[in-house]
Amino acid sequence: MTGSAPLTAAELRTHAAEAAAQPHCADCAALLQPGWESISGAMQTSHLQCIGALGSAADWEQLDEYHPHGTSLWSPDAPIALGWHPYTRCTLWRCPRCAGAFLRYTEYGGYYEDERIRPLQAGLIVEPGNTD
Repeated sequence: MTGSAPLTAAELRTHAAEAAAQPHCADCAALLQPGWESISGAMQTSHLQCIGALGSAADWEQLDEYHPHGTSLWSPDAPIALGWHPYTRCTLWRCPRCAGAFLRYTEYGGYYEDERIRPLQAGLIVEPGNTD
C-alpha cells in the first residue's frame, strides 16, 4: 500500500456497489453502523483485508472537513469527501466473504488513539476541490 496511488472515486464506487449487491456476513453485519464509530474491543475486524488508501502522505496534514449541508464528522449522511479530512487518512477494507466495504482511520488525540470505522456507501462519495 505504501507508495501506491490513492484509490479513486470510481474505484470506491465499484467496491461500494459490490458490497451493496449481496447480503453481509455476520461479522460485517455487526459493523454496519450509520456513520463513523469507534472500534471497540467487542467489534470483530480481523476478517477485513486492506485494499488501499484514499489519500497520500502529502495529504496527511489536511485537517479541514467538507460539510456543505450542515453535517458533521459523526453524521450518518456526512459526505465521503475525497481530499478532505478524515478521508485523506482513510484506508479501504473489504471482507473476502461478503465483499463488505469499510473505511477506517485512526484519530490521534493528545493522550489517545481512536480507531474508527464506517461503511462505504456509494451515494455519499463526493470529489470536492480543496478550494471549494
